[in-house]
Amino acid sequence: MWRLMVACLSLLAAGPSQVQDVIRLARIADIPDQYVGGEMLRAVYAKLNIRLEFEDVPGKRALALSSAGEVDGEIQRIGTLARDYPTLVQVTPAINYIEPAVFATRLRFDVAGWDSIKDYSIGIVRGVGSSEAGTRGMARVTATTGLDNMVRMLDADRFDVMVTDLFSGLAAVRKLNLQAKIYPLSPPLERIHIYHYLHERHRDLVPKVGKVIAEMEASGELAALREVLVKQVLSGP
Repeated sequence: MWRLMVACLSLLAAGPSQVQDVIRLARIADIPDQYVGGEMLRAVYAKLNIRLEFEDVPGKRALALSSAGEVDGEIQRIGTLARDYPTLVQVTPAINYIEPAVFATRLRFDVAGWDSIKDYSIGIVRGVGSSEAGTRGMARVTATTGLDNMVRMLDADRFDVMVTDLFSGLAAVRKLNLQAKIYPLSPPLERIHIYHYLHERHRDLVPKVGKVIAEMEASGELAALREVLVKQVLSGP
């Protein structure tokens, strides 16, 4: 339902109703923050009279498709992505941010960065770069196939804690009606700026998209749109 509620936002951002190019982006399936980032980008591209379509796939599959040019890019990823996937070109400035957070069912402790969870068994979503980077080298990390699956595994005590971005975690816990059992620990592990990426064949489009992002950021339009989208996801059915 909340996906329908925000559809009009993209129309408001668009200019004259000409149909031009279509850009297809990989979107990590069932990750609420990927949905929010995608809708923010829809508003950005509408100002360039470009329509967006999304391919909902698991995180690793998304990178395989985008880096091979089978889709046109990624909605949002961490800033170091191009180091491992050189065919993907970063668009600056950042389109969004995430706050990786620790969720638990029994434990209570003050989070003091990634090292504070290294002695616990940890669930992450496979293909989510921030979680993979933050837990790299830790002994007991389980990479799950998706966010909803990870939440259910935490509820079943398959690991001590799970890590996902705060907003997406809250949305997933609410969706599965597990608010009474699963809760975030404070503070978040960190705040990470995340960037839109396009396949190198669209290199000429990168500065144009970046210019619109910068303008929408400066005007406050981007932050306002994110706030609306987040509230609608968290309050929706």
